[in-house]
Amino acid sequence: MPLGLLWPDLLLFISLFILFACVIAFNRLTLTHKLYLAFHFLMMLWPLGQLAANITDYPHYQNFFIQLSFVAVGLIGPGWLCFVLFLTQRSSMLKPARLAAMLAPALVCIAGVIWNPNHLFFEMLAGDQPMRKYGPLFWVLSIVQYAYLFFTLIQMFHELKNDTSVHRRKQLATTLIGMFVLSGFSMLDLLVNVLLKDYLPVVPGLMSLGILLSDICFILAIYRFGMFDILSMAQQDIFEHMTMGIVVVDDNGKVLEANRGSGSFANVTKGDHFEMEKFLASLHSQEGVGEFLYRYRHYPQERLQTELTLHDQRHVSIQISPVLDHTKAVLGRIITFHDVTELRKLVDEMNRKNEALHERNLELITIQDELYRVNQKLEQMAITDSLTGCYNRRFLMQQLEHEVLLNLRYRIPFSIFLFDIDFFKHVNDRYGHLAGDEVIRRTAEIVKSQLRRTDILARYGGEEFTVYLPHTNREQAEHLAERIMAAVFDNRIDSEQEQIGITISMGIVTEDNFDQQVDDVKEYLRGLFSSVDAALYKAKDEGRNRAVIAQVN
Repeated sequence: MPLGLLWPDLLLFISLFILFACVIAFNRLTLTHKLYLAFHFLMMLWPLGQLAANITDYPHYQNFFIQLSFVAVGLIGPGWLCFVLFLTQRSSMLKPARLAAMLAPALVCIAGVIWNPNHLFFEMLAGDQPMRKYGPLFWVLSIVQYAYLFFTLIQMFHELKNDTSVHRRKQLATTLIGMFVLSGFSMLDLLVNVLLKDYLPVVPGLMSLGILLSDICFILAIYRFGMFDILSMAQQDIFEHMTMGIVVVDDNGKVLEANRGSGSFANVTKGDHFEMEKFLASLHSQEGVGEFLYRYRHYPQERLQTELTLHDQRHVSIQISPVLDHTKAVLGRIITFHDVTELRKLVDEMNRKNEALHERNLELITIQDELYRVNQKLEQMAITDSLTGCYNRRFLMQQLEHEVLLNLRYRIPFSIFLFDIDFFKHVNDRYGHLAGDEVIRRTAEIVKSQLRRTDILARYGGEEFTVYLPHTNREQAEHLAERIMAAVFDNRIDSEQEQIGITISMGIVTEDNFDQQVDDVKEYLRGLFSSVDAALYKAKDEGRNRAVIAQVN
């Protein structure tokens, strides 16, 4: 076939290859998909090279296409291994040093295919059909490829043994079937068309058929059971579009990944070396930075967190999370930067409002205390006499309604005094009303000094006073009355003109008859006060400065 007729096909193949590469590079595909497409392309080169070698009549082109086919075969083994490592989510094993060591045997074999020194790999034989004679380098290539297969199978079986997910196990099992199919057909091709070619007829297309069938298995493994690729894409999208800055570094500080959000905090890209000390160099004056850096250097396995204020007045929360392997060894770190400026403003504003609210609460508490004191004062004013400080008549009657019922129920004796100041009108007329008020006040003080804490002294009206004496019988009441009258008699009250001496007249009533039935306590009290009032008037009629016992009906 003339050389010029091959150029259009060659240009079309190159154009298709460029389009194929563009699809791989620029479309939204996961790494697993991209690796599979590259692997798929390698597998396509074998039937393409075999077809091209058979349809051309030029030995030079036949030699080129056969070499192309075996170059593709030489890369299938490493392609298997890389594809399986990504499929089993163990791509972390493909570090540069390991990847170079893994590719080295295959690259040496490919160099042997291309160089083909002294036809040690293959030699074209003359004839109507392109016949080949394979040398020792061919067998080296075959052994290396089966070694790759063996190592890949070990990885697959190990993952199948440890993975508990049914979905993942189905994905791995489908991939494993594809590998066995391709291996089986390649061995069959090697046996029939190479080892036994002198005894059996040549069967073309065995290797190509194995590639097709295994490729179907690989496609099923990716697209039928490949939901983890979708999750990977979703995770990548989330990682890239998060407002929080994220930088992933290895154990030496080399940046493995950095999302868009990290650009506003740390200007680093993939492959750079991130130095925390340099990043925080100008912020050492802030509280906690020194301790944070110390723990960052010496405790890489710990989770760390600090909050800083950058030069542009942004508040940033920095968190460090270690990435550990199964032995707790540190593989790297995830550094996150979170702009908390607005949150800090909200917190500060909330603190200010809380402080204002606290001050307002203190003011309200002060107002409440004042209101409480005022209410107490008003309550005290409502039940006491302003001149003497004694209880008033209204409070006395309220207390007596309650106390009398209890006394009658539990048969407790009690007494009531009703007394007034003798000749009080004469005191007002002679010494004036101010002196009269002083006489009333001092008299109340003297009487109160003779009473018990449980006794109640009340101003009944004008110069009249009442004393309620709980738990007091007639004899005790008479004794107390004598003591009170003596104390009042002995007291002298200073006026502008002379000292004033006064006496009191008193009526006494004692209740110790508990056989009576009280239906109306107010009516009962009116009767008691009527009796004691009568006794008081009797004391006045008999000459004053004396006490008279009332007769209770």
